[in-house]
Amino acid sequence: MSIYDVFQEMLVILFGMAVGYLAHRLGYLGGETDQKISKIILNITMPCLIVASVATGDELPGAAEILSVLKVAAVFYGMELLVSAVLPRLLGGTDKQKGVWRYTLVFPNMAFIGYPVAVALFGPEALFYAVILVLPFNLLAYSLGPLMLAGRAKFRWQQLTSPCIIASVIALVVALGHIRLPAIVGECAGFVGNLTTPLSLLVVGSLLAGLTVGKVFASLRLWVLTVVRLLALPALLWLLLGWMNVEPPMVAGIAVILMAMPTAVNGSMLSMEYGGDTECMAQITFLTTLVSIITIPVVSALL
Repeated sequence: MSIYDVFQEMLVILFGMAVGYLAHRLGYLGGETDQKISKIILNITMPCLIVASVATGDELPGAAEILSVLKVAAVFYGMELLVSAVLPRLLGGTDKQKGVWRYTLVFPNMAFIGYPVAVALFGPEALFYAVILVLPFNLLAYSLGPLMLAGRAKFRWQQLTSPCIIASVIALVVALGHIRLPAIVGECAGFVGNLTTPLSLLVVGSLLAGLTVGKVFASLRLWVLTVVRLLALPALLWLLLGWMNVEPPMVAGIAVILMAMPTAVNGSMLSMEYGGDTECMAQITFLTTLVSIITIPVVSALL
């Protein structure tokens, strides 16, 4: 994938945010409307997208190969969790802001941006490995994510039976069990699930409409977090996986490029749903996405 191609991918995302920003200014989005769209995303479109990721009708890798990729995923998420346990304490801020710092460090936007970049760099077969690497993301993002953003006081065990968690478990069983679902299942789930990203970007853009853009660029904490998210974490993972001699080598490259993605846009939805710092979440999502126009091509060129 050329730098120009990556630039175009990122412009699509920023355009979605810009449309959401405009819709808020025009009075179409904001307040209760944003909250209702967020509920649609978390309870309907996102679960469909998760199921669709393993219900393509194509052959998935064998169970042994999937388990091998999941070992890489264990390093991937373990490293992020370790960094997220240390860095937010150094950055400081309110408890909810620290929750945003942790979420940003653990959950990059791997599906919408990561998938096409991985396929462009490593070929169509890379999609299978990318899907497997993202499976733990789905499970962790909707279980550990709300706990990070809202804190223990607002965590309820019922959250572990949310539609996204159920869909993540189903996807994991389908992948590990090598169950081949009918293509029509993937097509139907994908049709609804594909609404997730554009709707999420509209909501993030709407949330940004209530912020001062200069405030985003003036925050040293946000810049430090952005550099760590987009450059330091991919570099550290590249070193770890190089030392492990991962097979096939393509998996290591895919993991590194997925690690270089900006903050996942679903963080804003979860913040709205569970009472996190939605403003701060929208700020870091915007900044990391904007800066990744430069950093993703740099990381891609080094692989």
